[in-house]
Amino acid sequence: LDPSGAAVLHQNRRDQVVDACRINNASSRKRRVLTPGDLKHLVVDEDHELIYCYVPKVACTNWKRVMMVLTGRGKYSDPMEIPSNQAHVPSNLKTLNQYSIAEINHRLKNYFKFLFVREPFERLVSAYRNKFTLKYNSSFHKRFGTRIIRRYRKNATQDALINGADVKFKEFIDYLVDPATQRDGPLNEHWQTVYQLCHPCHIHYDMVGKYETLEEDANYILRLVGVGDSLHFPSYAKSTRTTDAMTAHFFSNISTHQQVQLYKLYKMDFLMFNYSIPSYLRLD
Repeated sequence: LDPSGAAVLHQNRRDQVVDACRINNASSRKRRVLTPGDLKHLVVDEDHELIYCYVPKVACTNWKRVMMVLTGRGKYSDPMEIPSNQAHVPSNLKTLNQYSIAEINHRLKNYFKFLFVREPFERLVSAYRNKFTLKYNSSFHKRFGTRIIRRYRKNATQDALINGADVKFKEFIDYLVDPATQRDGPLNEHWQTVYQLCHPCHIHYDMVGKYETLEEDANYILRLVGVGDSLHFPSYAKSTRTTDAMTAHFFSNISTHQQVQLYKLYKMDFLMFNYSIPSYLRLD
């Protein structure tokens, strides 16, 4: 038994997910069956019987590094020795969609499953800043920036149409709330909802960690699986990380109508993970 109160906290988080899913299921009547394709974000560690659902912009690079240490059978000992680009090479980690249906079901039933979440709009602004304001993300500028500028910018310059390198936050929001974007298929993983990436209404997670309490939640998990003495979650104080105040600033020139639409899009993430409606939102 864990006397620290952590067990109670994590039970409350699990209950919150179950309640939000039940309410949503009752109102939507949509209950779809998961396919292997839905499971590509679930990283499997056979040795420790662990499954981690990674959510981009929620410390997933460091968690993937930790998973590489856990699954590397001695190949790595320090997560921070692993270059960040290596953590995102698909072949370096095994995901649940690579197993047979019977193997998938066995692991979902018996392995310890966890994910990490973050305040939805903070995560969204973090994704925007990372993918659209940094020069080195030219693949995102080409793939999404050009499309966004073509659709939502009047009198765009030829340079902007070709390179897509200066997408405004307002244009990014135009893109997200446009019904045409929904029809185009699933959102990119960096701004897709946790609800759609990790399927917490179908998969019963044993632990919901939060970005806001990242280190203590991460090290709690590592202790639970018996590696807490030898492995610690990398601590980092990033001065550039997206904060609530920064998020409020980004939202200040988004119309009330679009704020309402955007909240609807991410509503399940707010409800499931107990994030209150931000004070800067105008939803009336």
